[in-house]
Amino acid sequence: MRKLALALGLGLMAGPALATGLQIEVAGEANGTITIDLLEDVAPGHVAQIAALAEEGAYNGVVFHRVIDGFMAQTGDVEFGKLDGGNMSRAGMGGSDRSDLKAEFSDVPYDRGVVGMARSQSPNSANSQFFIMFEPGHFLNGQYTVVGRVTEGMDVVDAIKRGEGSNGAVIGQPDVMQTVTVID
Repeated sequence: MRKLALALGLGLMAGPALATGLQIEVAGEANGTITIDLLEDVAPGHVAQIAALAEEGAYNGVVFHRVIDGFMAQTGDVEFGKLDGGNMSRAGMGGSDRSDLKAEFSDVPYDRGVVGMARSQSPNSANSQFFIMFEPGHFLNGQYTVVGRVTEGMDVVDAIKRGEGSNGAVIGQPDVMQTVTVID
C-alpha cells in the first residue's frame, strides 16, 4: 500500500521498485531473523542504495564487525567485511563501489531498534555500512541518517556477539548476516 501511495504521489514515474523493508537472516551467537522497515520518506537516497546492495546480494555473508554493548551493532562493510574471503583486520573500513551519499538528516530520534547509516567524519560519506541501536542514543540525532526501524527480531539484535574495548571490535568469530532480502 505504501508503495502504491508513493508511486501515485510521484506521478507514476518509471524507475526501480521501492523497497519497504529488509529481512536479515543472522547466524552466530545470534540466530534468527531481523525485519527492518525502511523509511523511504525519511531517507530516499540511502534506502535506495541499501535496497540495491541487498538485491545484488552484496550484504550476504557480511559480519557485524563493531558491536558496543548498550549502544549499537554495526555491519554492512561489503568490501572487507565478508566472513568468507573478506579481510577481518580491515572490516569497517570499506564500502561498496557505489558513490557515497549526501546526508539525509531528519527529526527521527535514535531510539532502540532504529537503523542508521555509518559514515566517516564527513556527513556526506555514508555508503553501505549501517548500525542498529540496542538502546536510545539521542546524541546521534541530526548527525547520522536514519534509514529504518526494526519491526521484528529485536531479540536477535540483542543476542549479537559483543565486541571489546571502546571501539567494539569483535574478537574471534563474529555474527554474520547470512542473507539479506528486500521485502514488501
